[in-house]
This record gives sequence, structure tokens and C-alpha cells, in this order.
Amino acid sequence: MTEILPLEDAFIPELPNHYRGKVRENYDLPDGRRILISTDRLSAFDRAIAAIPYKGQVLTQTARYWFDETADICPNHVLEYPDPNVVIGTRLDILPVEIVVRGYLAGTTGTSILTMYKQGLREMYGVRLPDGLRDNQKLPEPIITPTSKAFDGGHDAPLSAAHIVADGLLTREQWDTVSRYALALFARGQALAAEHGLILADTKYEFGTDNHGTIVLADEIHTPDSSRYWMADSYGARFTAGEKPESFDKDFVRNWVVARCDPYTQELPEIPQELIAQTSAVYIQAYEMITGRSFVPPPAGQPPLDRIRSNLARFF
Repeated sequence: MTEILPLEDAFIPELPNHYRGKVRENYDLPDGRRILISTDRLSAFDRAIAAIPYKGQVLTQTARYWFDETADICPNHVLEYPDPNVVIGTRLDILPVEIVVRGYLAGTTGTSILTMYKQGLREMYGVRLPDGLRDNQKLPEPIITPTSKAFDGGHDAPLSAAHIVADGLLTREQWDTVSRYALALFARGQALAAEHGLILADTKYEFGTDNHGTIVLADEIHTPDSSRYWMADSYGARFTAGEKPESFDKDFVRNWVVARCDPYTQELPEIPQELIAQTSAVYIQAYEMITGRSFVPPPAGQPPLDRIRSNLARFF
């Protein structure tokens, strides 16, 4: 059996203006294009903790499906896909507001509406929620819960439309455009997810502006890393019983690490290959359910970075 080689690193010295993100390697070309390579790195606890085979391909190709399916709603940054892990896009100036759309009362972070709701808040993000909602209940209508984009290790902070415009983060026209785009993208996402037996509960979008000031959808869209998906067939019974909805459980590795050490201060133990394989299988399942397509791995035997270098050689 051929060993599956994950893509842990995608540094290509012949390409210019390299920037290493948590998961992606980015290169800015002189002509205004950007090369984004999705590695298989799994980021948690403020560091990369493992490499999950096919994760980068799953994220790139899931986003590709959604970019294609929503191109009529708003422009996106995609120019071409020279490799299963790579997208060539238009380089954008990213707007300083992350647009999160929520269709259900869910979440675990301090900025999630469920956390804030259980603290007694009803006014949040410039929206008022009714009393009497239960965990993971569908909201009367989807809402936008924007946050400021955290840079240099900072934390996202909740915002409202009024504050975004008053503080000059976005102009009123920019806010109206991104909020219109986001709600339309989310509606399309929920409709197509439902056709595939899934509930798209919430997601995040990043927008930027091109050289003409046009607002363009960037980064990724409706991937299993940027979105919360639930299984539609079991949601009703689980909600009635007060149980968490069934979702894509990708946290085998994270949970295993947390059970054995403090990952923020201690050395990580060696992670079993079985857990890495389980996580890889969940990412593939997510791709196939979200898109309704079969996952096609690249030919075995060739190191993924060698393949990517070959597919990007024309940019050297």
C-alpha cells in the first residue's frame, strides 16, 4: 500500500513575496495576482499540531464548488486552479471586518450569540433576539454578527453596523454591499446544503477591494473549517431531546491532545496515525456531502510539493 504523504509545508523559493499563514502559503506576483497554496496543516492552540492528508485539497475544492455556485451573486477573487491545492486569485485589500452570518442560536466562543444569549443578553451586534430561544434553535431569520478582524494575535471583537460605519471601518455603501452579498450567499448556501442533507447553521465571509474599489469575496466560502454544518435528518429529534446537533466531528486530534497535556504550555505528545487517518476521512466525507461529488485524490506516489512545484513552474 502506497504511503499517503501530507503537505506539511509549501515553501517554494522561486516564487516571490512569500507569506506563511497558519494553513496557507501565499505568494504575491508582480502583476497583482496572488498564489494561495492550502497545506494539510491542522492549526490549533496557536500552532500547527499535525498534518492531515488531503485536508488542503478538501478545503480548496470545497471552496471551488461554492465559488462556482455563487458567482452570480457577487464577484470573487478566483482566477484559476492550477493544482488541487492551489488557487490563483486577484490580490485584494482585505476589509477590516469579518462578516459572520448565523441562522441558528449556536456557538461556543465568547463572541457567539449562544454564549451571549445564555449570559442574559438580548441586544447584540445591533440585533435584538426574542426571549425563550433554546440552544441550537433556528432564528426567526438569519442575522449578521460582524467582528473586527484580529491582527497580531489580538482577539475578534463584536461590532454593529452603526459602529462599523461611525468608526470608519467601512463606508455606508460598503457595509450595505457586503451585508447584501453575505445574506444572499448564506441563503444560497443553505438551499444547496439542504439538497445534500445538511443544515448550514452559520459561516463567515471575508471581503476585500480590488484596484478599482470593487468589493470582492476572498479567502474561502462554506468550507468545513469556516462553517458550521449539521446533519439535517437527525436535527429535529436531537433538538427536541435537548442534544447537540450531529455534525462533522473533525476534533479527534484536538480532543486527544487536550486530554493529555496543556497544549499552550507543554510539549505535545506524538499523535497516533489512527487519529490523523480518522480526521482525514471526516474531511473527505465533508467534501462529498457538501458538494455531492466523489473525492478524487491525486495520483499516489508523488510528493505533493513536487506536484505543486511542477504545476506552478510557469510562475517562476
